[in-house]
Amino acid sequence: MSHSLNKIWIHLIFGTKERFPLIDKSFELQLYNHIKNLIEKDFDCAVDIINGTADHIHILFLLNQNYSLADVVKNIKGNSSHWINQNKFLKVKFAWQTGYGAFSVSESMVKEVRKYITNQKEHHRKISFAEEYKRFAEKYGLTYKL
Repeated sequence: MSHSLNKIWIHLIFGTKERFPLIDKSFELQLYNHIKNLIEKDFDCAVDIINGTADHIHILFLLNQNYSLADVVKNIKGNSSHWINQNKFLKVKFAWQTGYGAFSVSESMVKEVRKYITNQKEHHRKISFAEEYKRFAEKYGLTYKL
């Protein structure tokens, strides 16, 4: 085969440092747009949806075969935390947690994952981010440390 083909959907999840509720509604949409532009322009990845709550975000995107997931995530987190601090959206210094969760999504499950991400605020009225993350890790057979 002379060409490399792939279509890798990634459901990326990461939280604020110490899971502090720092993502305020006053800049939440600006943050999501900033992250979307960063992923699409710097890494040529197609972003489907970004949403979250005050202490974490979910991103569904197509990973470009020319970049590693680790490099994309490192850039997203570093750039967006710098952007939040530079724009002085908060009185305290903003930072993301050290780790992240990244899960592959089959084409047949994209609509379901999109709906799940869309309904984050409603979903988290029932369960915490810690419980959600634990469930993802268990579902995918992973060990985890919050």
